[in-house]
Amino acid sequence: MSGLVLKLGPRERVLINGAVIENGDRRSRLSIVTPNANVLRLRDAIHPGEAKTPVRRLCYHAQLILTGDASADEARAQLLPRIEELSQILVDADSRRLLTQATEALLGEQFYQCLKALRALIPREDRLLATGPAPQ
Repeated sequence: MSGLVLKLGPRERVLINGAVIENGDRRSRLSIVTPNANVLRLRDAIHPGEAKTPVRRLCYHAQLILTGDASADEARAQLLPRIEELSQILVDADSRRLLTQATEALLGEQFYQCLKALRALIPREDRLLATGPAPQ
């Protein structure tokens, strides 16, 4: 059997195709065998007020597809140009690899994978924004 396996902690919530599912009192595993199911761990969700940086805004828009609040076409039209803009700024090999993965996943309608690749850029963005420009 293939598909996505979720390991959930006690009382952890996950959104699957628009339905919020809460785990019981013990750790458990769920196997999602339906292809292209939209899955989002609610602990990983970015709230609108937190989407204040370029990468977080991209993650938030990708997340809207998984929650059913945006159509794939709408989100793709929003995400592709912004990913391209980021690729002009984040030019290191690892960032470019993640942005390429996000683009390919988005074009292949693998929205969770797109979100996952974009989320991997958040620590890098945090470091860049914390350092800011060098004093002169």
